[in-house]
Amino acid sequence: MQIYLDYSATTPPRPEVIATVQSVMADQWGNPSSLHQWGNRAATVLEQARFQVAGLIHAPAESVLFTAGGTEADNLALLGIAHTFERPQHVIISAVEHSAINQPAQFLEAQGWQVTRLPVDSRGRVHPEVLRRALQSNTVLVSIIYGQSEVGTLQPIAQLGQIARDHGAIFHTDAVQVAGRLPIDVQTLPVDLLSLSSHKIYGPQGVGALYVRPGVSLRPLLGGGGQEMGLRSGTQALPSIAGFGVAAALAQQEMTQETQRLTVLRDRLFSQLADVPGLVPTGDLDHRLPHHASFCLTSGDGERVSGKTLVRQMNLAGIGISAGAACNSGTLTPSPILTAMGYGERAAKCGIRLSLGRHTTAADIDWTALVLKQVIDRSLSTLLAQV
Repeated sequence: MQIYLDYSATTPPRPEVIATVQSVMADQWGNPSSLHQWGNRAATVLEQARFQVAGLIHAPAESVLFTAGGTEADNLALLGIAHTFERPQHVIISAVEHSAINQPAQFLEAQGWQVTRLPVDSRGRVHPEVLRRALQSNTVLVSIIYGQSEVGTLQPIAQLGQIARDHGAIFHTDAVQVAGRLPIDVQTLPVDLLSLSSHKIYGPQGVGALYVRPGVSLRPLLGGGGQEMGLRSGTQALPSIAGFGVAAALAQQEMTQETQRLTVLRDRLFSQLADVPGLVPTGDLDHRLPHHASFCLTSGDGERVSGKTLVRQMNLAGIGISAGAACNSGTLTPSPILTAMGYGERAAKCGIRLSLGRHTTAADIDWTALVLKQVIDRSLSTLLAQV
């Protein structure tokens, strides 16, 4: 039995997406910037996809620009705002941001910018009052991740965004894990910039988008032909963008029913693993991504069994999970997310994540829980035998 439970890392492209990508590559391969009929056909495909992606977050189509992924969207949000200022200012992020936000923030620090990293509670949540107290007269940008990919916590984005807006600061959120799983309406949500990624919603890898609220000014990161409203030069990856559009449209149509189904399965998994000694859920259980379950071995010899060990053992059993965020899973250092939440160095190496998706069934959950219990028990028994 093969069970894939790493949908937060990437999702398998839907058949409708694959068919669209193939069709565009075969028949609508023109350059959207060209003025002849081949270009016009390509431009039509491009704008249809823009309309579909914009629809997922209830945005005007002209406010969505395509990027090479969520990482580029995050970089463009931070650096694009920063480059509009002649002198370094103040930026606020959280202590549980994705590296696609952390590293641009570090770059800005090296350029003389002041960066404040807001602390989180033991569940990984930023308290709105903490943001309010951190704001300064020169705070120009606040960036807080919407749904944390490693521990599943949802931030109070509406409150945080309103605090930033009242202060006059630009507010950005990385919504890569949330889009397509929970409703997003940028007409009512107080966000100025919002990042999306295709391959998290069953679209192609290598394409994302950044929502830019009308009136917000950015400086492009790339020089070139001025595509994407002059903010992202380079001929658009039309087949992938078209697939992204189809994935977004399908996600919007199916979201309500699928979110309810995944929430039930997620809670079933938490329930079945509740009696495993030392296996503690991480993140906020009440404010949580619907498809996401995460744990940490936090007591006794459990802390000597790393998350990566459990991932390898589960893989041998045909079950795909991850040790924290896939983008950082190649390292053996303590998770900075768990560390920020108050976990010790040893425990912060023991986190695992199981994320569910379209193909996950109740039988998958039951079998996974059984196997994971056996893997943990066997791993701990092996450790004790070595003592």
